[in-house]
Amino acid sequence: MIRKAQPADVADILRLIHELATYEREPDAVVATEDHVRTALFAGGARASCLIAEHDGVVVGFAIYFLNYSTWLGRHGIYLEDLFVSPDARGAGHGKALLRELARIAVANGYGRVEWAVLDWNTPAQLFYASLGAKPMDEWTVWRLTGEALEQLGTQ
Repeated sequence: MIRKAQPADVADILRLIHELATYEREPDAVVATEDHVRTALFAGGARASCLIAEHDGVVVGFAIYFLNYSTWLGRHGIYLEDLFVSPDARGAGHGKALLRELARIAVANGYGRVEWAVLDWNTPAQLFYASLGAKPMDEWTVWRLTGEALEQLGTQ
């Protein structure tokens, strides 16, 4: 079952974020707290959204996303920040169901695309996304301004 996340899901969402960080070989990188997640997803003016995959009443996966804008298309799109299904729940269609719901949201709202980044070494995810018709953007490299560099530039 796929549904919109509710404030009562915050602890499960944070648990899955920690599982994702472990899977992505960065188990100590998560600094987000339940308060961060609650504010980002449910406070007034929240700009991020979350879908939940549930099986037998247990939260087994999530998709956290937000809107972006394509100047070339002249339309909004969905940027999928994270999609994760617990390892013991994989293979049951939860990931596909989460992406299908994101695609439905995009189509229903006239958005031009759904896009996301995948780690170079994550072949299982790449094969999964390709099986759904997604294509890598080989000529693009993700750049990030964060930490000290962000602070320096933002305070000049």
